[in-house]
Amino acid sequence: MSGIQLHINTALDKAYVAVSQDGQILGYMENLQQKEHASFLQPAIRDILASLRKKVRDLSSISVIHGPGSYTGLRVGLAAAKGICYACEIPLICISTLEWLVVPHLNKGFDCIIPMIDARRMEVFTAAFNNFLQPLLLPCAMVLDDDSFKDILPEKKTMFTGNGAFKVSQHIRDQYDCECSPVCSGAEEQAKIAKMMFEQGLFADLVYAEPYYLKAFFTTSNI
Repeated sequence: MSGIQLHINTALDKAYVAVSQDGQILGYMENLQQKEHASFLQPAIRDILASLRKKVRDLSSISVIHGPGSYTGLRVGLAAAKGICYACEIPLICISTLEWLVVPHLNKGFDCIIPMIDARRMEVFTAAFNNFLQPLLLPCAMVLDDDSFKDILPEKKTMFTGNGAFKVSQHIRDQYDCECSPVCSGAEEQAKIAKMMFEQGLFADLVYAEPYYLKAFFTTSNI
């Protein structure tokens, strides 16, 4: 049993905090203004716990989406998670943004699932997984063109997902058996992964855990 878990995600455009018990969501709060993620996070944690009549000492662990994603957002989320875990002496669970994006499309008949995070212009942070969440392509930063994924896509039914999936060229879509989905992961998927990792004892080192940037700097700001 994974007990009561707090989930934090400030990696992309939408931030949220959620509380689950044994994988089932009990409470949820979100923020849609990326530049306000930092000011949203701590009050949201306080308010969601208060609404459920829970305290931080009731938590069994905290999960955080730790990257890749927004440079500032990743730092904000992980710093909050580490601080609470350290103070309460509870485990920290770090979840890859790319693996989190894949979960809604597992067991849907796809041979290959390719999550994409928009990294400006034609660049994305990406990876590729099979239906068992095993990597076909390790996480990387990629500038997309018509030849992207040509060693992976043949004879595979493929799903592109994430906020960078729209960058996949029509040439690739026409040439291979591909779909692009606007369906995005949320707190339910994070809770599912966190429950599994808790039960398997897959905890991050509180001292050495850091954001998984993939590159030195990333922001979705238009400035």
